[in-house]
Amino acid sequence: MARIGKIEREGATGETERLFQAAEALLGRAPNFYRYLANSPLVAKMLLPFNAVLQRQGGGSVLPAKIKEMVVIKTSAVNGCAYCYAHNTSLGMAAGITEEQVRAIDSDDYMNSPLLSPREKAAVQWAEHVTRNTASKRDDVFAALREHFADAEIVELTLISGMFNMFNRFMDSLRIPLEPQDEIDKIKRSLDIDTENVRAYFETVLNNWPEEFPNPAAEAAE
Repeated sequence: MARIGKIEREGATGETERLFQAAEALLGRAPNFYRYLANSPLVAKMLLPFNAVLQRQGGGSVLPAKIKEMVVIKTSAVNGCAYCYAHNTSLGMAAGITEEQVRAIDSDDYMNSPLLSPREKAAVQWAEHVTRNTASKRDDVFAALREHFADAEIVELTLISGMFNMFNRFMDSLRIPLEPQDEIDKIKRSLDIDTENVRAYFETVLNNWPEEFPNPAAEAAE
């Protein structure tokens, strides 16, 4: 059972309703994860476009979804996060990752797998070391990455692994429950992001800009 409440789409009001409207403008639905993040709707609203554009393809990211999902799968496997692993295995398969490749990525012997290209192995290896916080000491791992990826791609690979380290810990720490498989598989619909949807998202946010924001400093002074 989750340690925090889940905000249901039906009956949502105020900033929470506006968060769900913005999510639907971007992704076509309000993902289950964001129904928990909706407890802090303004923060969730700022996070969502970064999450969506970095993870999906077509919204401004330079990497294809397939290689990004390989990174997410490895990151989530190393951390043992069942929630993110299940969702991104599903999204990864929509991007073209096979079940056999998922098992190879999940294993300790992925660098010897004939199912992964040298470029894919370099990305997965980087994700493992970013997750274990050993990347800074491994010039050999970075050199292998550099053989296959330009600076912009390395930025995205590192960011997406770091982002999912954060998401993994959020899910596990708050015991976010895993949904049934048919609900999980709805993530496949959002593999590609239309740039017009990104624009629509920001228009929705700006058109509903709050008149007031929380003021923690004032509250602390009381």
